[in-house]
Amino acid sequence: MNPVEIKNRKEFTITCPIPVRDYPHVLLAHGGGGKLMHQLIEKMFKAAFESSELHKGRDAAVLQLGQGKTAFTSDSYVVRPLFFPGGDIGTLAVNGTVNDLAMAGARPKYISVSFILEEGLAMEALWRVVRSIRRAALEAEVEIVTGDTKVVDRGKGDGMYINTAGIGEITHAQDIAPQNIQTGDAILLNGDLARHGMAVMAVREGLEFESAIESDCAPLADLVGALLSAGVEIHCLRDLTRGGLASALNEIASGAQREISIDEALIPVREDVASACELLGLDPLYVANEGRFIAIVPRRDQEKALTIMRKHPLGQGACLIGTVGNRGSALVTLKSRIGAGRILDMLSGEQLPRIC
Repeated sequence: MNPVEIKNRKEFTITCPIPVRDYPHVLLAHGGGGKLMHQLIEKMFKAAFESSELHKGRDAAVLQLGQGKTAFTSDSYVVRPLFFPGGDIGTLAVNGTVNDLAMAGARPKYISVSFILEEGLAMEALWRVVRSIRRAALEAEVEIVTGDTKVVDRGKGDGMYINTAGIGEITHAQDIAPQNIQTGDAILLNGDLARHGMAVMAVREGLEFESAIESDCAPLADLVGALLSAGVEIHCLRDLTRGGLASALNEIASGAQREISIDEALIPVREDVASACELLGLDPLYVANEGRFIAIVPRRDQEKALTIMRKHPLGQGACLIGTVGNRGSALVTLKSRIGAGRILDMLSGEQLPRIC
């Protein structure tokens, strides 16, 4: 058999863009969400994988299939511990995948769930997670249609990892992406910050507070759908997972090359969560959430969007937290409660590893 001729082949000669001598164990030390992981994504992965869609930096890719548009996403969940107040790795996997699709303005339809199980994992724990996945899928109105299972040696899997992929249907004409934000746009947040991260940390560190802190883990597609159905013009959506609000804003500012300004006094953080963050030396603006997102909309649609969000159970605490500034500088600034200003940069490392 003659070999098949490959035409227009490009030789892959790119050199590693991250100096290995400076970060020889980067993937062993960092879980993502910080400045270094952002560099890996921007300088290594995007440089290696040529795709115009990948470079748009959305939570889910938007693909033209036939006459319609489809959103497609993939994620992995490595939370420790597996169970925490308000959820577990199973609910996290379903809701995280659903929310990534929702951030592209899609109605989630199908997801895959693949398990990487550590030898010795209790069958009772696995069954508990499976039931959580079923409940979360029913609540989010998505169907689990495929998956895979692998087993790794004892001591090499932290009990369980879950990998997912999701497909969603886009039925509107809006193009929701960081590059579309405009000067003067309003930045809206659907509720209080940092509960998921603090719920996980409390269990992990054996901390007890006067009131129980539960994760905000929830599916956001219905709330996003309400905004779209009402005709709200949406320039960008982003759920505030790993790296929290601060990292999400920096990613958007970088993608759009625009300044972003937020006001600390407008950002809701529950008193018990703020106290827990202070006790652990953490900034709630960088703590992961699993039921929170920002919507960046034109100023004219601000009040309409807030009214719709506040009518929904997952948006009752919706508020305006900032505005989009001029083009040319990918800078995020924070006005503190005492009126001082500071730059809100990405973290140099991972503030809270293994919480999603």
